[in-house]
Amino acid sequence: MLGTAHAAKPVVTDALPLDQRARIALVKAAAYLEAISTNGGYVGIYSLDLQQRYGEGLYEKTRTEEIWVQPPGTPSVGKALLRAHRVTDDAQHLTTARAAGLALAWSQRAVGGWDPRGDVSAHAPDPPPQKADGHCSLDDRITQGALDFLMDLDDTLDEDWLTASIDLGLRYMLESQYPNGGWPQWYPLRGGYHDHYTFNDNAINDCIAVLLEAHRRYGRPELLAAARKGGDFIILSQGQLPQAGWAQQYDQDLKPTWARKYEPPAICSAVTARNIRTLIDLYHYTDDEQYLKPIPNAIAWLDSSAIGTNLWARFYEIGTNRPIYGDRDGLIHYDYDELSEERKKGYAWRANFGNGVKDRYRRARTVASAGEAPSASSGPSPAQIARVEDILQRQDAHGRWAGDRIYIRDFVRNINALCAYLERVNPD
Repeated sequence: MLGTAHAAKPVVTDALPLDQRARIALVKAAAYLEAISTNGGYVGIYSLDLQQRYGEGLYEKTRTEEIWVQPPGTPSVGKALLRAHRVTDDAQHLTTARAAGLALAWSQRAVGGWDPRGDVSAHAPDPPPQKADGHCSLDDRITQGALDFLMDLDDTLDEDWLTASIDLGLRYMLESQYPNGGWPQWYPLRGGYHDHYTFNDNAINDCIAVLLEAHRRYGRPELLAAARKGGDFIILSQGQLPQAGWAQQYDQDLKPTWARKYEPPAICSAVTARNIRTLIDLYHYTDDEQYLKPIPNAIAWLDSSAIGTNLWARFYEIGTNRPIYGDRDGLIHYDYDELSEERKKGYAWRANFGNGVKDRYRRARTVASAGEAPSASSGPSPAQIARVEDILQRQDAHGRWAGDRIYIRDFVRNINALCAYLERVNPD
Protein backbone atom coordinates (compact mmCIF):
# COMPACT_ATOMS: atom_id res chain seq x y z
CA MET A 1 0.00 0.00 0.00
CA LEU A 2 1.43 3.33 -1.01
CA GLY A 3 1.39 6.34 1.29
CA THR A 4 -0.19 9.66 0.34
CA ALA A 5 1.88 12.67 -0.68
CA HIS A 6 1.20 16.17 0.58
CA ALA A 7 -1.60 17.85 -1.37
CA ALA A 8 0.48 20.86 -2.33
CA LYS A 9 4.15 20.80 -3.24
CA PRO A 10 6.11 24.00 -2.69
CA VAL A 11 7.98 25.43 -5.60
CA VAL A 12 11.67 26.17 -5.24
CA THR A 13 12.64 29.52 -6.74
CA ASP A 14 16.14 30.90 -7.07
CA ALA A 15 14.91 34.17 -5.54
CA LEU A 16 14.67 32.62 -2.08
CA PRO A 17 17.69 32.39 0.26
CA LEU A 18 19.61 29.14 -0.05
CA ASP A 19 18.66 27.89 3.41
CA GLN A 20 14.94 28.32 2.64
CA ARG A 21 15.36 26.55 -0.68
CA ALA A 22 17.13 23.70 1.11
CA ARG A 23 14.23 23.36 3.56
CA ILE A 24 11.72 23.33 0.71
CA ALA A 25 13.75 20.66 -1.07
CA LEU A 26 13.65 18.52 2.07
CA VAL A 27 9.86 18.85 2.22
CA LYS A 28 9.52 17.87 -1.44
CA ALA A 29 11.84 14.89 -1.06
CA ALA A 30 10.06 13.67 2.08
CA ALA A 31 6.64 14.03 0.43
CA TYR A 32 7.77 11.92 -2.52
CA LEU A 33 9.26 9.29 -0.24
CA GLU A 34 6.06 9.11 1.77
CA ALA A 35 4.10 8.64 -1.45
CA ILE A 36 6.19 5.70 -2.68
CA SER A 37 6.65 3.98 0.68
CA THR A 38 5.28 0.52 1.30
CA ASN A 39 3.63 0.79 4.71
CA GLY A 40 6.39 3.18 5.72
CA GLY A 41 9.31 1.21 4.28
CA TYR A 42 11.42 1.37 1.14
CA VAL A 43 13.46 -0.77 -1.22
CA GLY A 44 16.78 0.20 -2.77
CA ILE A 45 15.89 0.88 -6.40
CA TYR A 46 12.66 1.70 -8.28
CA SER A 47 11.83 2.00 -11.94
CA LEU A 48 10.55 5.45 -12.87
CA ASP A 49 6.98 4.14 -13.10
CA LEU A 50 7.44 2.40 -9.71
CA GLN A 51 6.39 -0.94 -11.18
CA GLN A 52 9.80 -2.58 -10.77
CA ARG A 53 11.45 -2.73 -7.36
CA TYR A 54 14.87 -4.02 -6.36
CA GLY A 55 17.02 -4.43 -3.29
CA GLU A 56 20.73 -3.61 -3.25
CA GLY A 57 21.15 -4.26 -6.96
CA LEU A 58 19.12 -5.00 -10.09
CA TYR A 59 19.67 -8.73 -9.52
CA GLU A 60 17.52 -8.59 -6.36
CA LYS A 61 13.94 -8.07 -7.45
CA THR A 62 11.53 -7.48 -4.56
CA ARG A 63 7.82 -8.15 -4.17
CA THR A 64 5.39 -5.28 -3.73
CA GLU A 65 4.86 -6.16 -0.05
CA GLU A 66 8.58 -6.23 0.73
CA ILE A 67 10.85 -3.51 2.07
CA TRP A 68 14.63 -3.48 2.05
CA VAL A 69 16.52 -3.33 5.36
CA GLN A 70 20.10 -3.43 4.11
CA PRO A 71 21.62 0.06 3.81
CA PRO A 72 20.75 2.29 2.11
CA GLY A 73 17.25 0.93 2.64
CA THR A 74 14.53 1.66 5.16
CA PRO A 75 16.74 2.39 8.21
CA SER A 76 18.89 4.80 6.19
CA VAL A 77 15.85 6.69 4.95
CA GLY A 78 14.36 6.82 8.43
CA LYS A 79 17.55 8.13 9.95
CA ALA A 80 17.92 10.82 7.27
CA LEU A 81 14.32 11.97 7.76
CA LEU A 82 14.77 12.03 11.52
CA ARG A 83 17.79 14.27 11.01
CA ALA A 84 15.69 16.50 8.76
CA HIS A 85 13.10 16.79 11.51
CA ARG A 86 15.72 17.80 14.05
CA VAL A 87 17.28 20.44 11.84
CA THR A 88 14.01 21.94 10.55
CA ASP A 89 11.51 21.09 13.31
CA ASP A 90 9.10 19.96 10.58
CA ALA A 91 6.69 17.47 12.19
CA GLN A 92 5.99 15.74 8.86
CA HIS A 93 9.58 14.52 8.68
CA LEU A 94 9.13 12.88 12.08
CA THR A 95 5.85 11.32 10.98
CA THR A 96 7.54 9.75 7.96
CA ALA A 97 10.53 8.61 10.02
CA ARG A 98 8.17 7.03 12.56
CA ALA A 99 6.42 5.14 9.74
CA ALA A 100 9.81 3.73 8.68
CA GLY A 101 10.42 2.65 12.27
CA LEU A 102 7.05 0.89 12.42
CA ALA A 103 7.83 -0.93 9.18
CA LEU A 104 11.05 -2.20 10.72
CA ALA A 105 9.34 -3.24 13.94
CA TRP A 106 6.76 -5.12 11.88
CA SER A 107 9.36 -6.94 9.77
CA GLN A 108 11.67 -7.79 12.69
CA ARG A 109 12.11 -11.55 13.10
CA ALA A 110 10.99 -13.37 16.24
CA VAL A 111 14.58 -13.92 17.36
CA GLY A 112 15.17 -10.16 17.24
CA GLY A 113 17.22 -9.43 14.12
CA TRP A 114 16.43 -8.62 10.52
CA ASP A 115 16.78 -10.23 7.11
CA PRO A 116 17.77 -7.99 4.18
CA ARG A 117 14.13 -8.21 3.06
CA GLY A 118 11.20 -7.39 5.31
CA ASP A 119 7.61 -8.46 4.70
CA VAL A 120 5.12 -5.72 5.62
CA SER A 121 2.15 -7.13 3.70
CA ALA A 122 -0.05 -7.33 6.80
CA HIS A 123 1.10 -4.07 8.36
CA ALA A 124 -1.37 -2.55 10.81
CA PRO A 125 -1.20 0.56 13.02
CA ASP A 126 0.29 -1.49 15.85
CA PRO A 127 3.17 -4.00 15.67
CA PRO A 128 2.16 -7.63 15.13
CA PRO A 129 1.38 -9.86 18.09
CA GLN A 130 3.71 -12.54 16.73
CA LYS A 131 6.80 -12.03 14.60
CA ALA A 132 7.93 -14.45 11.91
CA ASP A 133 10.64 -17.00 12.53
CA GLY A 134 13.76 -17.03 10.40
CA HIS A 135 17.47 -16.37 10.15
CA CYS A 136 18.79 -12.84 10.56
CA SER A 137 21.84 -11.17 9.08
CA LEU A 138 24.69 -9.30 10.73
CA ASP A 139 26.25 -8.77 7.30
CA ASP A 140 26.26 -5.32 5.66
CA ARG A 141 24.95 -3.62 8.82
CA ILE A 142 21.49 -5.09 8.28
CA THR A 143 20.45 -5.83 11.86
CA GLN A 144 22.86 -3.30 13.35
CA GLY A 145 21.63 -0.49 11.07
CA ALA A 146 17.99 -1.18 11.87
CA LEU A 147 18.75 -1.09 15.60
CA ASP A 148 20.82 2.07 15.27
CA PHE A 149 17.94 3.92 13.61
CA LEU A 150 15.34 2.66 16.09
CA MET A 151 17.53 3.75 19.01
CA ASP A 152 17.93 7.17 17.38
CA LEU A 153 14.16 7.39 16.95
CA ASP A 154 13.78 6.45 20.61
CA ASP A 155 15.48 9.71 21.56
CA THR A 156 12.50 11.56 20.11
CA LEU A 157 9.58 9.16 20.57
CA ASP A 158 8.53 7.35 23.74
CA GLU A 159 6.29 4.57 22.48
CA ASP A 160 5.83 1.01 23.67
CA TRP A 161 6.23 -0.63 20.27
CA LEU A 162 9.58 1.09 19.81
CA THR A 163 10.87 0.08 23.23
CA ALA A 164 9.82 -3.53 22.63
CA SER A 165 11.54 -3.69 19.24
CA ILE A 166 14.78 -2.22 20.60
CA ASP A 167 14.81 -4.56 23.60
CA LEU A 168 14.26 -7.58 21.36
CA GLY A 169 17.00 -6.42 19.01
CA LEU A 170 19.50 -5.91 21.81
CA ARG A 171 18.72 -9.37 23.19
CA TYR A 172 19.48 -10.69 19.72
CA MET A 173 22.86 -8.94 19.70
CA LEU A 174 23.79 -10.64 22.97
CA GLU A 175 22.40 -14.05 22.03
CA SER A 176 24.13 -14.15 18.64
CA GLN A 177 27.60 -13.49 20.09
CA TYR A 178 29.92 -16.49 20.39
CA PRO A 179 31.42 -17.18 23.85
CA ASN A 180 34.83 -15.93 22.70
CA GLY A 181 33.38 -12.57 21.65
CA GLY A 182 33.05 -13.01 17.89
CA TRP A 183 29.86 -13.00 15.84
CA PRO A 184 28.76 -15.08 12.86
CA GLN A 185 27.51 -13.58 9.64
CA TRP A 186 23.98 -14.95 10.22
CA TYR A 187 22.13 -16.04 13.33
CA PRO A 188 20.45 -18.42 14.06
CA LEU A 189 23.28 -20.39 12.51
CA ARG A 190 22.58 -21.65 9.01
CA GLY A 191 25.73 -23.60 8.15
CA GLY A 192 28.72 -23.07 5.88
CA TYR A 193 30.74 -19.89 5.88
CA HIS A 194 27.77 -17.99 7.33
CA ASP A 195 28.69 -19.50 10.72
CA HIS A 196 32.32 -18.27 10.61
CA TYR A 197 33.56 -15.51 12.84
CA THR A 198 33.04 -12.71 10.34
CA PHE A 199 34.80 -9.37 9.95
CA ASN A 200 33.87 -9.06 6.28
CA ASP A 201 31.51 -6.17 5.50
CA ASN A 202 32.10 -4.79 9.02
CA ALA A 203 29.97 -7.50 10.67
CA ILE A 204 31.79 -7.71 14.01
CA ASN A 205 32.80 -4.04 13.92
CA ASP A 206 29.18 -2.95 13.50
CA CYS A 207 28.08 -5.26 16.33
CA ILE A 208 30.56 -3.57 18.67
CA ALA A 209 29.56 -0.10 17.48
CA VAL A 210 25.83 -0.62 18.02
CA LEU A 211 26.43 -2.11 21.48
CA LEU A 212 28.57 0.85 22.50
CA GLU A 213 25.87 3.21 21.26
CA ALA A 214 23.20 1.22 23.11
CA HIS A 215 25.24 1.35 26.31
CA ARG A 216 25.71 5.11 25.91
CA ARG A 217 21.97 5.57 25.60
CA TYR A 218 20.66 3.02 28.11
CA GLY A 219 23.57 2.35 30.47
CA ARG A 220 22.95 -1.40 30.68
CA PRO A 221 26.21 -3.03 31.83
CA GLU A 222 25.72 -6.24 29.83
CA LEU A 223 25.83 -4.23 26.61
CA LEU A 224 29.22 -2.76 27.41
CA ALA A 225 30.47 -6.18 28.53
CA ALA A 226 29.48 -7.66 25.16
CA ALA A 227 31.16 -4.82 23.27
CA ARG A 228 34.34 -5.31 25.28
CA LYS A 229 34.19 -9.04 24.65
CA GLY A 230 34.01 -8.23 20.94
CA GLY A 231 37.19 -6.17 21.35
CA ASP A 232 38.79 -9.12 23.11
CA PHE A 233 37.98 -11.24 20.07
CA ILE A 234 39.70 -8.75 17.78
CA ILE A 235 42.82 -9.02 19.93
CA LEU A 236 42.54 -12.83 20.08
CA SER A 237 42.26 -13.26 16.31
CA GLN A 238 45.12 -10.96 15.27
CA GLY A 239 47.75 -12.58 13.05
CA GLN A 240 51.29 -13.19 14.19
CA LEU A 241 54.25 -11.04 13.18
CA PRO A 242 55.19 -10.19 10.52
CA GLN A 243 51.57 -10.47 9.27
CA ALA A 244 49.92 -8.88 12.28
CA GLY A 245 46.66 -8.07 10.49
CA TRP A 246 43.32 -9.83 10.35
CA ALA A 247 41.45 -12.08 7.92
CA GLN A 248 37.90 -11.53 6.68
CA GLN A 249 36.62 -14.70 8.32
CA TYR A 250 37.84 -17.40 10.70
CA ASP A 251 36.75 -20.97 11.29
CA GLN A 252 35.96 -22.40 14.71
CA ASP A 253 39.68 -23.09 15.25
CA LEU A 254 40.40 -19.38 14.69
CA LYS A 255 42.17 -20.04 11.39
CA PRO A 256 41.57 -17.81 8.35
CA THR A 257 39.27 -19.68 6.00
CA TRP A 258 37.35 -19.52 2.75
CA ALA A 259 33.99 -17.81 2.41
CA ARG A 260 32.67 -17.34 -1.12
CA LYS A 261 34.67 -18.82 -4.00
CA TYR A 262 36.49 -15.53 -4.57
CA GLU A 263 37.21 -14.92 -0.87
CA PRO A 264 40.22 -17.06 0.07
CA PRO A 265 41.87 -17.31 3.47
CA ALA A 266 44.20 -14.33 3.59
CA ILE A 267 45.27 -11.35 5.67
CA CYS A 268 43.00 -8.50 4.61
CA SER A 269 44.10 -4.86 4.58
CA ALA A 270 40.53 -3.55 4.63
CA VAL A 271 39.61 -5.60 7.70
CA THR A 272 42.88 -4.67 9.40
CA ALA A 273 42.21 -0.95 8.99
CA ARG A 274 38.64 -1.33 10.24
CA ASN A 275 39.77 -3.32 13.26
CA ILE A 276 42.30 -0.63 14.12
CA ARG A 277 39.50 1.94 14.04
CA THR A 278 37.25 -0.24 16.21
CA LEU A 279 40.02 -0.78 18.76
CA ILE A 280 40.54 2.98 18.92
CA ASP A 281 36.78 3.48 19.41
CA LEU A 282 36.83 0.98 22.27
CA TYR A 283 39.79 2.77 23.82
CA HIS A 284 38.01 6.15 23.59
CA TYR A 285 34.89 4.68 25.19
CA THR A 286 36.54 2.65 27.96
CA ASP A 287 39.90 4.42 28.46
CA ASP A 288 41.42 0.93 28.51
CA GLU A 289 44.91 0.87 27.01
CA GLN A 290 44.70 -2.83 26.18
CA TYR A 291 42.79 -1.92 23.01
CA LEU A 292 45.72 0.14 21.70
CA LYS A 293 48.39 -2.50 22.26
CA PRO A 294 47.71 -4.57 19.09
CA ILE A 295 47.72 -1.52 16.82
CA PRO A 296 51.45 -0.77 16.27
CA ASN A 297 52.13 -4.24 14.85
CA ALA A 298 49.04 -4.00 12.63
CA ILE A 299 50.16 -0.61 11.30
CA ALA A 300 53.65 -2.00 10.68
CA TRP A 301 52.10 -4.74 8.55
CA LEU A 302 50.03 -2.23 6.59
CA ASP A 303 53.13 -0.08 6.03
CA SER A 304 55.07 -3.07 4.70
CA SER A 305 52.24 -4.24 2.45
CA ALA A 306 51.32 -1.12 0.46
CA ILE A 307 51.52 -1.68 -3.30
CA GLY A 308 51.59 2.05 -4.08
CA THR A 309 51.04 5.42 -2.46
CA ASN A 310 47.99 4.95 -0.23
CA LEU A 311 47.19 1.78 -2.16
CA TRP A 312 46.78 -1.75 -0.84
CA ALA A 313 45.61 -5.06 -2.23
CA ARG A 314 42.62 -6.42 -0.37
CA PHE A 315 44.11 -9.88 0.24
CA TYR A 316 47.65 -11.03 1.07
CA GLU A 317 48.71 -14.65 1.01
CA ILE A 318 49.41 -16.09 4.43
CA GLY A 319 53.13 -16.76 4.77
CA THR A 320 54.40 -15.05 1.60
CA ASN A 321 52.42 -11.79 1.95
CA ARG A 322 51.96 -11.70 -1.82
CA PRO A 323 48.81 -9.92 -3.05
CA ILE A 324 46.25 -12.49 -4.15
CA TYR A 325 42.92 -12.27 -5.94
CA GLY A 326 39.89 -14.53 -6.32
CA ASP A 327 37.31 -15.34 -8.94
CA ARG A 328 34.24 -17.50 -9.27
CA ASP A 329 36.46 -20.40 -10.37
CA GLY A 330 37.49 -20.84 -6.73
CA LEU A 331 41.19 -20.51 -7.58
CA ILE A 332 43.77 -18.14 -6.12
CA HIS A 333 45.19 -15.73 -8.70
CA TYR A 334 48.39 -13.74 -8.32
CA ASP A 335 47.75 -11.53 -11.34
CA TYR A 336 44.84 -9.10 -11.15
CA ASP A 337 44.56 -9.08 -14.94
CA GLU A 338 43.64 -12.79 -14.89
CA LEU A 339 40.31 -12.02 -13.23
CA SER A 340 37.05 -12.06 -15.15
CA GLU A 341 35.60 -8.68 -16.01
CA GLU A 342 32.60 -9.47 -13.80
CA ARG A 343 34.82 -9.93 -10.73
CA LYS A 344 37.04 -6.98 -11.54
CA LYS A 345 33.97 -4.74 -11.43
CA GLY A 346 32.12 -6.59 -8.67
CA TYR A 347 34.66 -6.52 -5.85
CA ALA A 348 37.08 -4.03 -4.32
CA TRP A 349 40.43 -5.75 -4.90
CA ARG A 350 42.69 -2.71 -4.57
CA ALA A 351 42.03 0.61 -2.83
CA ASN A 352 43.34 3.03 -0.20
CA PHE A 353 42.21 0.65 2.55
CA GLY A 354 44.83 1.60 5.11
CA ASN A 355 44.88 5.34 4.52
CA GLY A 356 44.43 7.47 7.63
CA VAL A 357 44.64 4.80 10.34
CA LYS A 358 48.16 5.76 11.39
CA ASP A 359 47.14 9.38 12.00
CA ARG A 360 44.05 8.24 13.84
CA TYR A 361 46.17 6.07 16.11
CA ARG A 362 48.57 8.94 16.80
CA ARG A 363 45.66 11.16 17.78
CA ALA A 364 44.28 8.45 20.05
CA ARG A 365 47.59 8.27 21.89
CA THR A 366 47.35 11.96 22.71
CA VAL A 367 43.69 12.07 23.73
CA ALA A 368 42.96 10.98 27.28
CA SER A 369 39.25 11.79 27.26
CA ALA A 370 36.44 9.78 25.70
CA GLY A 371 36.86 11.60 22.42
CA GLU A 372 38.21 14.71 20.79
CA ALA A 373 36.41 18.00 21.27
CA PRO A 374 34.51 18.95 18.14
CA SER A 375 35.75 21.97 16.31
CA ALA A 376 33.58 25.06 16.36
CA SER A 377 31.36 25.49 13.34
CA SER A 378 32.39 28.35 11.08
CA GLY A 379 29.41 28.16 8.75
CA PRO A 380 29.11 26.28 5.46
CA SER A 381 32.15 26.14 3.22
CA PRO A 382 32.08 27.28 -0.42
CA ALA A 383 32.30 23.62 -1.50
CA GLN A 384 29.32 22.76 0.71
CA ILE A 385 27.29 25.64 -0.70
CA ALA A 386 28.14 24.55 -4.25
CA ARG A 387 27.06 21.01 -3.45
CA VAL A 388 23.73 22.20 -2.08
CA GLU A 389 23.13 24.30 -5.20
CA ASP A 390 23.83 21.26 -7.34
CA ILE A 391 21.45 19.08 -5.30
CA LEU A 392 18.69 21.69 -5.64
CA GLN A 393 19.21 21.99 -9.37
CA ARG A 394 19.00 18.25 -9.87
CA GLN A 395 15.81 17.74 -7.87
CA ASP A 396 12.86 17.45 -10.25
CA ALA A 397 9.31 18.76 -9.87
CA HIS A 398 8.23 15.51 -8.15
CA GLY A 399 10.85 15.95 -5.44
CA ARG A 400 13.02 13.18 -6.89
CA TRP A 401 16.63 12.79 -7.83
CA ALA A 402 16.26 10.40 -10.71
CA GLY A 403 18.04 9.20 -13.81
CA ASP A 404 17.05 6.03 -15.61
CA ARG A 405 15.85 4.71 -12.24
CA ILE A 406 15.18 5.99 -8.74
CA TYR A 407 17.92 5.08 -6.30
CA ILE A 408 17.11 5.46 -2.61
CA ARG A 409 20.83 5.99 -1.90
CA ASP A 410 20.56 9.31 -3.77
CA PHE A 411 17.74 10.47 -1.51
CA VAL A 412 19.66 9.44 1.61
CA ARG A 413 22.86 11.10 0.44
CA ASN A 414 21.18 14.33 -0.65
CA ILE A 415 18.90 14.67 2.39
CA ASN A 416 21.91 14.24 4.66
CA ALA A 417 23.89 16.79 2.64
CA LEU A 418 21.07 19.33 2.91
CA CYS A 419 20.81 18.69 6.64
CA ALA A 420 24.56 19.09 7.09
CA TYR A 421 24.38 22.44 5.34
CA LEU A 422 21.45 23.64 7.48
CA GLU A 423 23.26 22.49 10.63
CA ARG A 424 26.16 24.75 9.65
CA VAL A 425 23.85 27.65 8.86
CA ASN A 426 22.01 27.35 12.19
CA PRO A 427 24.33 25.61 14.65
CA ASP A 428 22.91 24.77 18.06
